[in-house]
Amino acid sequence: MAEAAHYEQPTTEPIDGVTTKKLRLIPDERGWLMEILRADDPFFERFGQVYVSATYPGVVKAWHYHERQVDHFACVAGMIKLVLMDRREGSPTRGRINEFFLGTQNPMLVRIPNLVHHGWKCIGLEPSLVVNVPSEPYRYEDPDELRVAPHGTLPYDWARKDG
Repeated sequence: MAEAAHYEQPTTEPIDGVTTKKLRLIPDERGWLMEILRADDPFFERFGQVYVSATYPGVVKAWHYHERQVDHFACVAGMIKLVLMDRREGSPTRGRINEFFLGTQNPMLVRIPNLVHHGWKCIGLEPSLVVNVPSEPYRYEDPDELRVAPHGTLPYDWARKDG
């Protein structure tokens, strides 16, 4: 935690390269449809794969970052707190922390640039489902995923903030 003095409090000012897109539910009597990511979105670069990650209530899935891969996260069931931390050397937003509350109460896509640490916590009462459309396919023999322990390694407290 010695790094804590170098990091800002979470802010709504986006980390350099982070993009958000408000998602729109299109309901009818049959159910609903929600577009997540389109090839004609201005921030879309390329397609690697699509996967879904389930998280149980109260569980933290953090921290990791990618050297090459860009992630595009949307929570399609439940609610999560997605946290991004800019530790990139030379970044104009180095030290900035962003928090996003995504899910059924706030459908949103978040584009996470490579080298930005990220993770999330399921903050609802039911499991959350996070869909990711990364720019690169997962390489089983050489994963582009660098991990840091979720608690006590980076200057962020995952505890619920009451007030």
